[in-house]
Amino acid sequence: MKPTVYVLLLRGINVGGNQIIRMADLKEVLSRTGLMEDVETYIQSGNVLFTTTQTDRKLLSDGIAQALKENFGYQSGVFLFTSQEVDSIISSAPQGFGSSPDLYRYDVIYLDGLLDADDIEKLIPIRQGVDQLNSGNKAIYFSRLISEAGKSYLSKIVSLPLYKSVTVRNWNTTVKLQVLAKGKIAHD
Repeated sequence: MKPTVYVLLLRGINVGGNQIIRMADLKEVLSRTGLMEDVETYIQSGNVLFTTTQTDRKLLSDGIAQALKENFGYQSGVFLFTSQEVDSIISSAPQGFGSSPDLYRYDVIYLDGLLDADDIEKLIPIRQGVDQLNSGNKAIYFSRLISEAGKSYLSKIVSLPLYKSVTVRNWNTTVKLQVLAKGKIAHD
């Protein structure tokens, strides 16, 4: 059976001095689970790529969550996406999203799979003339004017009940994770 490439996003790792986990330690713990191979981390914010022949996604997710809880006391979100799902998230972005980094900051709000993007979009406040929000498949695309970033409502998402069911990555990180995932596919 050909292995599947996954992108694992951990919520709240190494942000604001909270949930400090060294990426070398994260890689070691995940490698020891026996659920995955070829584990690789990207930057310090809980982005992990790996391959697996495990076909039961719930078993995989639960195994990762258990290993993180036992080894780091981490009990926050575990977001799993296949490389194909990451491709779909990128290809489903609104036209022009990410194309004017000198004018806008671009973020992708990843959903845990239990939430519907269209329903969530209605709950996230935006400031007219500053923020733009579009729902997609398994993600919401959020952009804000750099010149007005201090007025953006993106930071209000942390106070919403839905916040525990999402994680946020900037567009550059999202694109880089896609590139790294494609590299893993090429090596298989």
